[in-house]
Amino acid sequence: MAELSVRTAGFTDSVIRRMTRVANAYGAINLSQGFPDFDPPHSITERLAGVALRGPHQYALTWGAQNFREALAAKHERFSGQKVDANKEIVVTCGSTEAMMAAMLSVVNPGDKVIVFSPFYENYGADAILSGAEPIYVPLNPPDFGFDGNVLEAAFKKGVKAVIVCNPSNPSGKVFTYEELKLIADLSKKYDAFVITDEVYEHIVYAPYKHIYMSTLPDMKERTIICNSLSKTYSITGWRLGYVIADERITDRIKKVHDFLTVGAAAPLMEAAVAGLEAGDDYYEELKAHYTHMRDLFLKGLSDIGLKFTKPQGAYYVMVDVSPFGVKDDVDFSEWMARKIGVAPVPGSSFFREDIHDYVRFHFAKSDEILNKAIERLALLQEKKYR
Repeated sequence: MAELSVRTAGFTDSVIRRMTRVANAYGAINLSQGFPDFDPPHSITERLAGVALRGPHQYALTWGAQNFREALAAKHERFSGQKVDANKEIVVTCGSTEAMMAAMLSVVNPGDKVIVFSPFYENYGADAILSGAEPIYVPLNPPDFGFDGNVLEAAFKKGVKAVIVCNPSNPSGKVFTYEELKLIADLSKKYDAFVITDEVYEHIVYAPYKHIYMSTLPDMKERTIICNSLSKTYSITGWRLGYVIADERITDRIKKVHDFLTVGAAAPLMEAAVAGLEAGDDYYEELKAHYTHMRDLFLKGLSDIGLKFTKPQGAYYVMVDVSPFGVKDDVDFSEWMARKIGVAPVPGSSFFREDIHDYVRFHFAKSDEILNKAIERLALLQEKKYR
């Protein structure tokens, strides 16, 4: 038999999604895969009910329905202060996963190098490999997850084509400061590289931290490719509605790549989601207040039972230090937790390029009842002996 692809030979299945299956197998509380357990805004589901009867049910324009792109452009300008041309600078994709892949395939050639900050969302390294590029990893150093500017520039000096910035960051919850973003921006201009940003958690940022759009920094609009989605802001992770915002020179290429990857996003869902994009300021204020409450409740519980963690500045994940339990294999430890403790995390090593096994990641986009139950079970960590 002919050999399979060498390029994908080293791939494993998604560790995050695997841990959901482990949680289901043992009846554990799933704090691994990051989807909320609460409903989307009523305005969206109400609009969807109407769309189910009257449509649209056929293909939309390949790069996104007109009214959906116009709503995206208006929302982005409202929060970033930066005007976007809905017809020339936006491409709607099947989730931010496709947005990232389409962006990479549009700007990266086989053999190019791409900077990925570590820890990183597991798709980034795979995206680079699927694009034929070589990922160059730059560490975000625990526990504060800052980076060394000299190490970053040394990576740029290797001849980098692009750098991926997840802000706010999954899994660490880091929110990049203006000074950090400016350093990345200055190096990208100095070494003529694109900056691909993943901004899906733009509205889940905790005071006093602020989300800053890389594209708004001086002379960065032309070289920044924003990848985003509606999944986390509107609690519709299963709808798979993502988008890219970039300069017309870039989106013209992304439109073509996207067309051959997926043709287009779901027309009925775009129509319904317009209602969410038109939400007033009160919706985003309530969203932030809700996530702040969940974060504070869960972190207080972790602290009360003596677990060490880095307080997230954004997103809805927390990295917990499990080294006091003598963990050498965090994958095994995570599966043991699901089986014996009844709570399923994600092993931290799946996010790190470095040989680090000291962390597990929990998400806290859950009801008070579920979070309190999870804390009760996690308290057993101090009683039960690992292995």
